Amino acid sequence: MMSSFRFVVITAMLTVVAGAGSHLLAQEHTKPMPTQLPAAHIRGEQQQVFRPPLDVGTFHSGLTGTVDPQSRTAMPPEVRPETGPTIELSEKFRRTLVEYRTAEPVGTIIVDTANTYLYLVLENGKAMRYGIGVGREGFTWAGAERISKIAEWPDWHPPAEMIERQPYLPRFMAGGEGNPLGARALYLGKSVYRIHGTNQPSTIGTFVSSGCIRLTNADIVDLYTRIQVGTRVMVLPGTPPLTDARRG
Repeated sequence: MMSSFRFVVITAMLTVVAGAGSHLLAQEHTKPMPTQLPAAHIRGEQQQVFRPPLDVGTFHSGLTGTVDPQSRTAMPPEVRPETGPTIELSEKFRRTLVEYRTAEPVGTIIVDTANTYLYLVLENGKAMRYGIGVGREGFTWAGAERISKIAEWPDWHPPAEMIERQPYLPRFMAGGEGNPLGARALYLGKSVYRIHGTNQPSTIGTFVSSGCIRLTNADIVDLYTRIQVGTRVMVLPGTPPLTDARRG
């Protein structure tokens, strides 16, 4: 009789323990699984794989593929802000009022690609001339556009075409002094091209960009005050010289 009672008690206890264990196991299996790594993190790993064999520092991409414009080591060399003493701009590329005869109406912007100058046509046969950096070999272009948008300290969203060529680039960079677009940007129609400032002023007078036209930050601010949305822009054809592109 006593043995039977003990058997029943022990059996009941084991049943309770087994039930509790099953409940805990069920809870464990119903916990949410860890989320996958964010897509931007995965892209960052891919960017490490596809980055060029250059000493460009550590690539610090955030969860949204962003880069702090002040974090110079996070940027590839072609968009990294220049450091050290400021290199004085060659006199021939400094902003100046010049004689300039053209059939284009007053207010037109003319980009002289071959000579790396930008002219803003003024009255009485005058123009304000600025030194510029233009597209490197294979990236120069010509044609007419109108300014469709203007922005102060613009954010940088590298176009898909640029990302395809350089997948290690950030997908977004907030506006600021370290931003490759510099202090101002003038967007050209629906194209991917812009007239903008630069964080690399020593490149003025060279064939260096992916097709955009760059000025020093001081010059783009000056030009920005003189134009408006709708301004006509004429880009003349031109190719890099056979000699070193870094002129003056």
